[in-house]
Amino acid sequence: MQKLTRIITLSAALLMISGCSYFGVYKRDLPQGNLVNKAMVEQLQPGMSRQQVVDLMGSPLLEAPFDSSQWDYVYRLDKAYGGVEQRRVTLTFQGNQLANIERQGNISSDIQLPDDRGVGPSVEGTSDAREAPIDNVTPDRP
Repeated sequence: MQKLTRIITLSAALLMISGCSYFGVYKRDLPQGNLVNKAMVEQLQPGMSRQQVVDLMGSPLLEAPFDSSQWDYVYRLDKAYGGVEQRRVTLTFQGNQLANIERQGNISSDIQLPDDRGVGPSVEGTSDAREAPIDNVTPDRP
């Protein structure tokens, strides 16, 4: 009887400890802000009007509230299993004309965005469940 109690206690303890394992969670890349790439920045030229800049780059993410002569285009990509990539382009205007272009971050490389049409890792590899015909299923009736 005492041996059976030890076995049951040990089995219960092992069962509880096995529930503490960590398999990880699904993470995804999180892009934020204005996508800024090399082709867009190369087309910027001093002397361009504000409207030409908006047509090329889109609306600025940040515009100084009291002095609208500075526009900031900020892009941040929090990679799920990597680091953080941040790019910033600051444009300064004199009147309606672009006067200065300031770059921060690695704008020369293209950012590869993930394809969001895929399924998550918990469903991948179970294609047979998604391809099973539905008409083979009949409800239970008395």
